[in-house]
Amino acid sequence: MTAIDQYPQGGRPVDFEMVSLYAVIGNPVSHSLSPLMHNRAFSVVGHQGIYVAIKVTDIGAAVNGIRALGFKGVSVTIPHKISVMAHLDEIDDMAVKIGAVNTILNRDGTLVGFNSDVLGVVRALNDVTTLRGKSVAIIGAGGAARAAGFGIASEGATLTIVNRGIARGETLAADLEADFLPLAEFDGSGTDVLVNTTPVGMTPHEQETPMKRDALRASMVVMDMVYNPVKTRLLQEAERIGCLTVSGAAMFVYQGAFQFELWTTKSAPLEVMKMTVSEALGGVGADL
Repeated sequence: MTAIDQYPQGGRPVDFEMVSLYAVIGNPVSHSLSPLMHNRAFSVVGHQGIYVAIKVTDIGAAVNGIRALGFKGVSVTIPHKISVMAHLDEIDDMAVKIGAVNTILNRDGTLVGFNSDVLGVVRALNDVTTLRGKSVAIIGAGGAARAAGFGIASEGATLTIVNRGIARGETLAADLEADFLPLAEFDGSGTDVLVNTTPVGMTPHEQETPMKRDALRASMVVMDMVYNPVKTRLLQEAERIGCLTVSGAAMFVYQGAFQFELWTTKSAPLEVMKMTVSEALGGVGADL
């Protein structure tokens, strides 16, 4: 860790009476690049803020801690994107429709929930393809799947939810007015775009993949929301057969830029954020 990562003000110690506190909460969370990306962005724009990663198992207690310590903003990741909603004071209309929160803003003591995943996934996919009229299969049925499904459907695509757990998958499919297939029955037929929203394949379990390789088709666009590693096993297998692939790193940066602007009211230094994430991932994906 460099001085600029420890001290967001260009390597200079901050005035801790004036500093704003931010965090990402989840379990696991040690892999997260959010502290690196946000602290670098704070430094570039001159915002007095420090962003840390906190492992959380009890979401209710964590929200109480956010209140007590006066955190200005918090990112929420797996597995708390849905359960956190019951502990907030207000929830943005879009997050209510999605049914998941991944961003908290402390607005003068009132904790307000938002969802930036929906913007992130749509922007990342729109960088490489058009969604209108496409058939999109979403693997998973958690908070990230809800956000992806809501955003993709709003772009005019048709959805199929693919999930190992049938009851949970059918519930999400009904909420999104989508079709449902059990993961064991998914063979890729008729799918134009495939989006993995599960954590399967995330560091340190890089050898895992969420689906059978023979369900991939060369004509597919394949996106994996996992961004560490930047090239998951799923994306590597997809590239080998000729699929166009989208790393979760692109979505990660876009949703992080939304959070940055919400918390600071300043324009996000998007190119700096892209470069920071790319460098942290070994330089792979520098064209984010």
